[in-house]
Amino acid sequence: MITLAHTIVLSAILFSIGVTGVVCRRNALVIFMSVELMLNAANLAFIAFARHQGVLDGQVIAFFVIALAAAEVAVGLGIIVAIFKKVGTIDVGEIRFLKG
Repeated sequence: MITLAHTIVLSAILFSIGVTGVVCRRNALVIFMSVELMLNAANLAFIAFARHQGVLDGQVIAFFVIALAAAEVAVGLGIIVAIFKKVGTIDVGEIRFLKG
């Protein structure tokens, strides 16, 4: 039987893997995937709490987070492609033209 504690622990592990990817990596695509992993971990927690309480609020919030992630992918990948065309790399340490 999968309990609430199991799903919250899994969500915390996924979220910490995402945070580690954002903090430790310098590749923009890996950072982008790590942010998506953190959003999915939050979705898992929302759905687990909603299932535990017997309401649909968590599923509704997860649906909106998925919609937000889809919009983020569209805009974020467009920005990454534009930066790659201008600079020739997606290493966040090498991108200096955005500084004011």
